[in-house]
Amino acid sequence: MSWSKSVYSSHVQSIGYDSDAREMTVTWQNGKVSVYEDVPEETALQAANAPSVGQFLHSEIKNSYRHRYV
Repeated sequence: MSWSKSVYSSHVQSIGYDSDAREMTVTWQNGKVSVYEDVPEETALQAANAPSVGQFLHSEIKNSYRHRYV
């Protein structure tokens, strides 16, 4: 199952998740798109619902999961 959620953030436009691939997609306000690999869905949901999405991504995602720009 896949989902995408618009978020309220100065840096992030939306967060999406592909459960088959276990990938979290982050669309940044500047238009760039990052895909983080092997992310548990629960973690992606926490990111999408965090009070500070940018802070959550920086502290919990950035250095913990491999990513690529698409």
